[in-house]
Amino acid sequence: MFENVIRLKGDFITETLSTLYMTFMTAIIAGLIGLVLGIILVITAPGGIKENKLLNSILDKLINLGRSIPFVIMIGIVAPLAILIVGSRIGENAAIVALVFGSFPFFARQVESALVQVDKGIIEAALAMGDSTWDIIIGVYLKEGLPGLIRASALTLISLVGLTAMAGVVGAGGLGKLAINVGYNRYQYDVTFVATVIILVIVYLIQLIANILIKKTSY
Repeated sequence: MFENVIRLKGDFITETLSTLYMTFMTAIIAGLIGLVLGIILVITAPGGIKENKLLNSILDKLINLGRSIPFVIMIGIVAPLAILIVGSRIGENAAIVALVFGSFPFFARQVESALVQVDKGIIEAALAMGDSTWDIIIGVYLKEGLPGLIRASALTLISLVGLTAMAGVVGAGGLGKLAINVGYNRYQYDVTFVATVIILVIVYLIQLIANILIKKTSY
């Protein structure tokens, strides 16, 4: 039943590693950008510790714009930037550029949702004690909002796995390349099936690890 999979077992290992590489490299870069933007959204919101309606409004609209662009179109939009950064518009590293732009607005919004749930009483107490903005961000927002941030990170990682599969269709490697370019286009449906199963296993492991971390950080 899986003769094509057996024949391509070396490719499955290579493309699985490629998917993991694109997912986690993107997660690091987009995670940092999204975290910073999410924090800025929260602290500059009306009633925030650094209220700035103009900055908040501009940033909010830019993030909404980024989230509204379909990923396939985003790949085309950032292609010139990918060429400038990595020297090519195809391949894993070029895909990472597109993946970063396709995912950090989503993560920024998830970070905002997680941090706005932090108890305002704790924030007011920190302000009353004279804590600096940096102290409140680190000691209150990030500490108290950690379980929500882990949930947001897991959700973003799972979304990224799906985006890497889509990136495989347009020139990058990964399991999406095997599932579509090899499995679907060449009628080797066992390849598509096994590639899908591996993607599902990756998603399951991400969610499992996130659930464990959430339990350990919730109190």
